[in-house]
Parts: sequence; C-alpha cells; structure tokens
Amino acid sequence: MWRFVPIVLAKTTNPNQGHLTPAHQRAAAIAVVGLGYVGLPTAIGLASTGATVIGIDVLESRLDAIRAAQVDLVIDDADRLMPVLDNEQLQLTTDGWRASEAEVVLICVPTPVDRHQVPDLTALRGACASVVKHARPGQTIVLTSTSYVGTTRDLLVEPLTQRGLVVGSDVHVAFSPERIDPGNRTHLQASVPRVVGGVTAECAERAAAAVGLVASKVHTVSSPEAAELSKLYENTFRAVNIALANEMSDIAGTMNLDITEVIEAAATKPYGFMPFYPGAGVGGHCIPCDPHYLLWMLRANRVDAPLIETAMTRIAGRPSQVVSRALEGLLIGGTPVAQARIVVVGVSYKPNVEDCRESSALEIMQSLRDRGAVVAFTDSLVSSVLLHDGTTVVRTDPTCQQWDLAIVHTLHAEVDLSWLDDVTVVLDTTHRLSGAANRIVQ
Repeated sequence: MWRFVPIVLAKTTNPNQGHLTPAHQRAAAIAVVGLGYVGLPTAIGLASTGATVIGIDVLESRLDAIRAAQVDLVIDDADRLMPVLDNEQLQLTTDGWRASEAEVVLICVPTPVDRHQVPDLTALRGACASVVKHARPGQTIVLTSTSYVGTTRDLLVEPLTQRGLVVGSDVHVAFSPERIDPGNRTHLQASVPRVVGGVTAECAERAAAAVGLVASKVHTVSSPEAAELSKLYENTFRAVNIALANEMSDIAGTMNLDITEVIEAAATKPYGFMPFYPGAGVGGHCIPCDPHYLLWMLRANRVDAPLIETAMTRIAGRPSQVVSRALEGLLIGGTPVAQARIVVVGVSYKPNVEDCRESSALEIMQSLRDRGAVVAFTDSLVSSVLLHDGTTVVRTDPTCQQWDLAIVHTLHAEVDLSWLDDVTVVLDTTHRLSGAANRIVQ
C-alpha cells in the first residue's frame, strides 16, 4: 500500500499583535497595492484589525474573483474574507488614485523573472509610479515586494523627491519585505516577525507601526538597503540548501540509501543543521526568482557570486534530471517514450496551493510531450495548466485508464493515491511515498 509520509513543521507563536492603539487602528486608512498571494492576505489581516483597507489591483477580474471568494487562501484568511468585504473594512478598486486617501500605502506586487532569468520590474515600476503620482504629505509608503538592493530609493525616494516631497518630513518611506508562505497554516502572517528598514528613523517607526498590525513583532534595521538584502539573503539561503538537498539525494541514490531517512537522522541534531528536502524542482514566487535579482545586481557591479550561481544553475536543471529519470523508468517498464502514457500527480509548485507559477511540473510535462509521450495530470486544486508551447492541458481522472508511468510531483493533503498500485512504474520525486515495489525515486 502507498503511504503518505508527512513532514511535520514546528509551530511558532507570539501574542503580540501590533503597535498601534485600537483607536488608531479604527481611524487608519491603509491602501494595499496589488492583491495577489501576498497583497490579499495582507489586506485581510489589516482589515481584521479594524483598519479601513483600500485594496487596489489593476485587474478587475482579480477583484471579481475576490468578491466571489474564488481565490487561493489558507482557511484562516478565507474565513475572514467575506466578513471584511461585507462590512467594507476591505474596499476593492482598480482606481490607483484612491491610494491618496490612505495614511499608509503598502506596495505588494509580484517581481518575477523573464524566460532568461532577468528581473521583470514591469509591475513594480508601474505600481511605484502610480503611488508616487498620487502621494500626498503625511503618508507613509512601504514597499514589500522583493527586489534588488536600492529599489526603494530608485523607485520611490528619488521620484518623490523630484515631485518636491521631502522624504522623512513630508512623506515617510520604508522597505519591509513580505513574509507570507501560501498554503502554510503553521506560520501564519500574525505569528511571523517582520523586518523594516526606513529612509530615516521616523520612516522606520511609522512603517513598523503599520506592519506591526499584522506581525508578531518588528525588527528594525538601519536602512531600506539592509532590509532589501535581508530578504534576498533569506531566499538565497533556501535556494542554496535546496540545491544541496537535491545533490545529496542523488548521492544517496548511488549508494542505495533513502535520503529521507538520512535527512531525518541529521535533523535530530539540535544545533547547526536545518532540514531541507529534495524534489522535482523549485517553483512559486520566491526561490526561483529572488536570487536572480541579487545576481543581476551583482553582475552590474562586476561582483562574482559563484556559490549562488551554481545553486541556481542546479535548481534550473532539476526538472531535466526528473525527465531523464522518467525515461529510465519507461525503460524499466519496457515502454518507448513515443508510445508512453504518463500522468503527473500534482502540478502546483507546493502542497495545498493552486499556484502553478514557475512550477517544475510544467517544464517536465512539456519536455515529455516534446518527446512524443501522451502526458496528463491530476491535481485536486488545479483544473487546467498552460504549457510553454501554448497548449492547455485539462485535469484528468487518473483511475479511468492505465498508465505506463506516474510522476509524483506534488502531494496535497488527503488525496487518494491507491490507484498508483496499478501503474507500471511510479517516479516519486517527493521521497514521501513508501510501500510499493513499482516505486523509483529521483
């Protein structure tokens, strides 16, 4: 029988819920620019404190989805969404000028990379330009989107100065990187500390009061640049260690050892070790993108970062390794790839979310299709995906046909995997299934 092996994460709690008085919370108007995977939970959290929140997004379709509660949220935020909409604590609009009504403006737009892994600042530049255009004296403007060191000064401080507004006097500007982990109820927004770096001490104090409404505590650093680099360091740390975990998995495979057993043994050490787990690749809005903002900036300054470069190269190459292992699996089953029927189990980038941004499943599916295989997917949270060649693939019922190969990419909670017993070969890239003779691992 197939057995899902959960990875248990430690809980953290902190009773502190902010730094503003209840009266100030009720009076404050806060604009959140960008209502995606970071902005929407932020807006809900702020509105739930009693603040009036103006949620601004350029896409009316996104606002319609929010109004219909057809958005990907952890259950805690999903439960709070309709109440804050109904009582108008959260007001939705596409009108950028409404940021001028707020005392505090938080910018929470995506910062992806393009197909060449070059930072795409289109959304960020547009959002910052709009906020600067509508800025007024007395406002506090906080950038939360991950970007290169110097972004806050380049896109906010300098344009505001050109408008004749004195930063630190007329307006207050800071950087406070987001710390939201979609789908993770263990580390909810209210239990996670936030970092704040202001242009001046008063800028930092005002920004800390705002983000402190939705954070367990606030750690203030000396400048926006220090806060910007701290965020890049956080996610580069994860990227390097994931690359190491993948490499250790390959090493364990050559020795016929179970890498999960090895990691769990190492994790019994109470100091000096943090467990990271191998997988089919890295997706989402952070790890595949953020270190490239650092590398891009360093290249412009002729600074080398060979360790980070190597880690990101290895991460980018991981889906190709999975494809190679899938081809080996087909050989084990005696099926040519051009005739193979392959199903991918889970296509979102991580468990328990429907977010497919940068998901390695899409690259794996495309590569196998390019080789002539018939490739389908099953995912309880995702109904369809768009591949790189423009093809839309719709979710299938995996029990309705026989498969030559199943690639277990992402495991959502409470998913029935009993049908895998009938698949010729199962490639488990998660290393979290056990108990069947037809399983191979990556």
